[in-house]
Order: sequence, then C-alpha cells, then structure tokens
Amino acid sequence: MTLSRPNALRALVILVAAALLATLVATSADAAPRTKSKRQTTWAPAASASLTPGVMAYASTGQCTTNFVFTDATGGVYIGLAAHCVGKGGSTDTNGCKVDSLPLGSAITFNRGGSLLTNGSVIGSGTLAYSSWRTMRALGVTDAATCDYNDFALVKVAAKDVAKVNPSVPVWGGPTGIDTDGVRAGERVWSYGNSSLRAGVSLFSPKTGFTFADDAADRGWSHTFYTLTPGVPGDSGSAVLGAGGKAIGVLSTVLITPLPLANTVGDLGRELVFAQAHSGIAGLQLVKGTEPFRG
Repeated sequence: MTLSRPNALRALVILVAAALLATLVATSADAAPRTKSKRQTTWAPAASASLTPGVMAYASTGQCTTNFVFTDATGGVYIGLAAHCVGKGGSTDTNGCKVDSLPLGSAITFNRGGSLLTNGSVIGSGTLAYSSWRTMRALGVTDAATCDYNDFALVKVAAKDVAKVNPSVPVWGGPTGIDTDGVRAGERVWSYGNSSLRAGVSLFSPKTGFTFADDAADRGWSHTFYTLTPGVPGDSGSAVLGAGGKAIGVLSTVLITPLPLANTVGDLGRELVFAQAHSGIAGLQLVKGTEPFRG
C-alpha cells in the first residue's frame, strides 16, 4: 500500500518522536543513581581516631579490651569483644554453652584511662548486638571445642560515634585479612591489650611473641601463644595478628596450667563464620586496617 504525502509525513513524525522518547528513557536510566548494597563508611584518620582495636570496653559485667572492626550490609559499624566479657559467670567459667550472658541491646561504653579505681572517661558508646555464648545456649550447642573457644561478641557503635572509628590495630597496623590455616609452633604473633590493670599506661599494651602447636582436640578453634608481656585480666578480647598482619583471633584466657601465663586465642575465622550464620546480622564482615602492617 502506498502512503499519501500527508500520511507519510505523519508516520515520519511518529517515528522520530518514538526515537526521541526511547533516547530520553535510556539517558534517564543511565543518569539515575544506582542503589548500593552497602553504604560506604568514611573512617577517622588512624592518628586521631579514638575508637580503634584495643580500646577499653565496659559493660555491667566488667571491663575488657576490643579487637577488630566489622561492618554489615547496611553500613552498620561494630567493634568486637570476647563473649565472656558480657557473660555472667566467674573468671574461671570458660564453657559458653553453660553460662548466662547479658541480653542483646545491653549498654556498652568505650573508655580511656580506666584503672582499678576508676572507669576513666567515656569516649563512645554502643549496644551489644551479638554474643556467641548467648547464641550457643539458645541453639543448644554441646560440642566441647566450640563451647570452650567460640568466645566472640559484637558491640554496634552508636551512630553519633561512628565518625571516631578507625579499624587499624594501634602500633602494628592491619589487619590485612583473616588467617584461615591455623598456626604452627614458633610462628610469631602480635597483639595489643589495654587492661585497666595498666592504669592507663600504654607502654606494655603492644605485645609480640610466638605460638605453640595447635592441639588437635580443639579442631582449630583455639591457639596458644606466649607474648612479652603476657596478656593480663582485662586484656581479654584483644586482637591477635599473625604473619602478614592477618587476624588470627581474639584473646580469650590466661593459662595457669600447663603453660603458666600463656594465653589462648579463639580462632576468628571460625568465630566469624558462626556469627555470620547465627547472628542475624546480614553482610557481617571484617574491616581491613587503613594502616599497613608493621610487624
């Protein structure tokens, strides 16, 4: 069929209009902001940040030291503790499957300058968002190695304090990732503790030492090491780094026997996998330090 001149002109106008509309739609789609799966966090400079691995944390159950920084799928920021720091048991209770813990949402403060006489000054706050001990009790876990060494908790940093956070371990830098292959006898480790027993004196907070061979019965859940100086009560929860600045784990206990003044550390890789499966915190992951490892 042959189009008359007016009809041909009308058809041409319609085709041009359709092409223009398609171009506008495509351009609009390209210009529209893409939805990010995770809000980006801007960290405070390491030199001036007040909330870092190693800061003292206080709960109603006592004082411990923080370890690493974590984020979730929405950009929430968390600082790690040892779960026994928010447990209601005594100092010799190490089986997290049998000890009651503070409820989620409990208030936690981050402090500077604490001692046996004072809690020092509050420099930030947060709420308990996860406890492996509380979770294992709820799940009915009975495996001995898991109950003894899955000793990990998370404090969600208050929104007003997120701008004070830097994920780098003081003095040593890192972490550069997570150690996933366990440790062998004689490997060097680095840690940073800030117990109130030091009365705010940070000279002995950075520590370095070496590991013992893993006990096969622990199935990789625990590692034992000596440092100079050793970790003391209140250092519980401290970050422990291995070769290349990778995160080995969280300082858990001070041994009395058979290796006096040695420390044990819960394996962070296993603790984090457990938390990712059972904490209800979507997208939970370790944040690498902004400072290079200097071990």
